Amino acid sequence: MKPLHVTLTIAALAVAAIGLLLSGPKPAHTPAPAQSDDPADDLFPFERNTIRVYNEASRSVVYITNRRVLRTFSRAEERPQGSGTGFVWDREGHVITNYHVVRRQRNAEQRLYVKMTNGRSFPAQVIGHSVSKDLAVLRIAAKPEELVPLRMGSSKRLRVGQSVLAIGNPFGFDVTLTTGVISAIGRQIEAINGRTIENVIQTDAAINPGNSGGPLLDSRGRVIGVNTAIVSPSGAYAGIGFAVPADTVKRVVPQLIRYGRVRTPGLGVRLKPDLFARRNNITGIIIHQVIADGPAARAGLIGIQTSEGGDQYLGDVIVRVAGQRVDGIEELLTVLDRYNVGDDVEIGYTRGADEKTERKASVRLEEVERR
Repeated sequence: MKPLHVTLTIAALAVAAIGLLLSGPKPAHTPAPAQSDDPADDLFPFERNTIRVYNEASRSVVYITNRRVLRTFSRAEERPQGSGTGFVWDREGHVITNYHVVRRQRNAEQRLYVKMTNGRSFPAQVIGHSVSKDLAVLRIAAKPEELVPLRMGSSKRLRVGQSVLAIGNPFGFDVTLTTGVISAIGRQIEAINGRTIENVIQTDAAINPGNSGGPLLDSRGRVIGVNTAIVSPSGAYAGIGFAVPADTVKRVVPQLIRYGRVRTPGLGVRLKPDLFARRNNITGIIIHQVIADGPAARAGLIGIQTSEGGDQYLGDVIVRVAGQRVDGIEELLTVLDRYNVGDDVEIGYTRGADEKTERKASVRLEEVERR
């Protein structure tokens, strides 16, 4: 009978509970949630993020006008010779853009203007540029509170497929946003002077004339590149755009601000043209002359030797820099551009026409003049 007693007790408790529910106060009516009139409530999270990044970053993007001054006997007239985009680097008035946006025509007087998103326009001065990296730094006399620097990101860990945003002034339509993905990394493009810009970012975010110098942003609003070039049969957007990587920008810009130029690291040698090496079936880069008391000379490298009778003998031939094979002068300069003045770099070389064994020397890079 004990099991029956337990069952009846549980049943009695259940009936009592039902009675309390039936006789107790009724719960208050819960109204249906009101419909929001804010369109943003209907957006997906990624859309809201894009809007947030644009609203924050667009304050830092500027419109750059490059005007040529034509003078007559009675007056001076300004004529447009180009326009582009830039962005605020710091609160001291430094603005970053491409060199080709502010490039001055030979023997021409030039005036540059920077227009901010608040509508204010300032005369601008180029305080430094690098033709080889297609970067330039302008300075404007804006108040610090008017200047909102963009956050700089890194281009080291970028992945193909990650989202990017570009803000610029294509065809003069100011503060235009385009979006896309990283299409490829590690590309190479050619600067105006023929030098190679390494590790360039390829994107399908629409980049058109006027976008040059504007920021390429990641989904957190950090600058990962400076939009620089496009590939297009028509000269307009065709789905392939390129940006100078942020790590290059972060290395070059402080030097442009401080020195007005990039301090170019070099070995302290004069090199024979690549064609000379090819004609003589020599693989590598022939050192023509080692500059006295230069870094290569201190490391024991030698150039072409001349006998008392006037005969010339091959000296050292550079075949490797920092472990990377180099077969031409352009490859050598491209590798050296990754380093700073004062860095130690290992040089692999062979000596003489008959020697095949690779020797090694550590060379401390010094500043050199370079085209």
